[in-house]
Amino acid sequence: MPKLDDYEKDVARLTAIGRVLYYALYHEHGTDHDKASIPAELEKLPHFSIAYQPWYSEALSLLSQVLPERVEDFKAFYSSKTVRKEITFANYTISDCLKGLVGRLRGETLYSPRSAANAMFQQFSIIQGLERRFKSTLFDIKTLVHADMLDDELHAAEELNKNGFQRGAGAIAGVVLEGHLGAVCDRHQIKLSKSKPTISTFNDALKDASVIDVAQWRFIQHLGDLRNKCDHKLSADPSKAEVQELIDGVRKITKTVL
Repeated sequence: MPKLDDYEKDVARLTAIGRVLYYALYHEHGTDHDKASIPAELEKLPHFSIAYQPWYSEALSLLSQVLPERVEDFKAFYSSKTVRKEITFANYTISDCLKGLVGRLRGETLYSPRSAANAMFQQFSIIQGLERRFKSTLFDIKTLVHADMLDDELHAAEELNKNGFQRGAGAIAGVVLEGHLGAVCDRHQIKLSKSKPTISTFNDALKDASVIDVAQWRFIQHLGDLRNKCDHKLSADPSKAEVQELIDGVRKITKTVL
C-alpha cells in the first residue's frame, strides 16, 4: 500500500507535468502570440498529442484514490459528459483537440485544437489542488496522533492519582497541558516572547492572538495554578480532587483548543 508521502511525490510530479502540457498545447496548436507567452525555462516541450494521454491516465488514477469527488469534473474536461447538439468554443474538450476538430463559419474559426487550452488548465488546476489536500490530510493525521498520545499520558496521570501519587500525577498533567499549548501556538504560527515559555506564556500568547477567549484564558490560568501546586513544595499538598480537576481540565483543553 503506497505511503502518504509517496502520493505527495506523485502529486508534485504530475502537477509539474500538467503545467508543461498546458504550454505544450499552445506550442503545438497556438498562435505566435500564444507561443511568445511560454516561459523561457521551458525550452524543450513534448508533443502534446503524444504526452497527454499517459499523463491523463496516471492523473485520473491518482485522483480516483485521493479525491474521488473530483473525478467526474476531471473527466468532463477530457470528453463531454452529455451529448452535444453542436461543438462550440465553450464545450470544446481535450478529446476534440486530440482529434484535431476545427469548426469554421463564413471563413471565421469558431473552434480549433487551441480551444482546449482552458480544459487543460482546469485539469492541471485540479491536480495542483491535491497539494493543499495533502497538507490538510497530514495536519489531520498529526492532530489525531498527538491527541492519542495525550490521552495515554492523562490516563497514566489518573492511575497515579488514584494510587495516592498526587504530585506525580499533577506534574504529568501539567506537562501535557504545556506541550499541547505549545503545539497550538506552533500550528497558528504564533511567535513567543520568551525562549523558555511556560503555560502562562503560551496562554497569554494564544489570548493575544485571539485563538482563545478570556474565559478559556482564565480557565487555563486556573489549571496552571493547580499544576504549580503539584510541582512546588508548598504548605499543603494537592488533594486527589484537585489533581483530578487538573486532569479533567487538561483533557478538556486538548479537545477544545486546537
